[in-house]
Amino acid sequence: MRTLKIEALTKEAFAPFGDVIETDGSDHFMINNGSTRRYHKLATVETAQPEDRAIISIFSAESLEMPLRIRMLERHPLGSQAFIPLLGNQFLVVVAPLGDVPVPGLVRAFLTNGRQGVNYHRGVWHHPVLTIEKRDDFLVVDRSGSGNNCDEHYFTEDEQLLLDPHQ
Repeated sequence: MRTLKIEALTKEAFAPFGDVIETDGSDHFMINNGSTRRYHKLATVETAQPEDRAIISIFSAESLEMPLRIRMLERHPLGSQAFIPLLGNQFLVVVAPLGDVPVPGLVRAFLTNGRQGVNYHRGVWHHPVLTIEKRDDFLVVDRSGSGNNCDEHYFTEDEQLLLDPHQ
């Protein structure tokens, strides 16, 4: 079984999968009479249909036992999905490129720095939220509308990957 190498999350490395939502290295301009920096358009919410709406939710996630066997990935074909950490904790991100099914050899893993969020582009394969802490909260921006917006792909036993943050 292949063990995923965990990479530091950077805008360049994550670009094929979506946007890194962070202020470090991002352009800004001053608003509110010069008292506030606005880091404008750090990510774009994608929706497929004109009647779709972008919604904001909070996910309260519990950690999974590590090392973790990656048995499945999901994608949202009708809209993007963003996760922004609310408690400042690092979390893991597992992704695969666009395609009819995720290719195990192209799956990548990233570790956020606790101040970064991610916005998965529409249709990008990813693992459901992976908190490192026992429990963590995330602000989630995604799509609401008609139609199935969650496809799941389960790997065969030979295709499964191992995620071990301690390696």
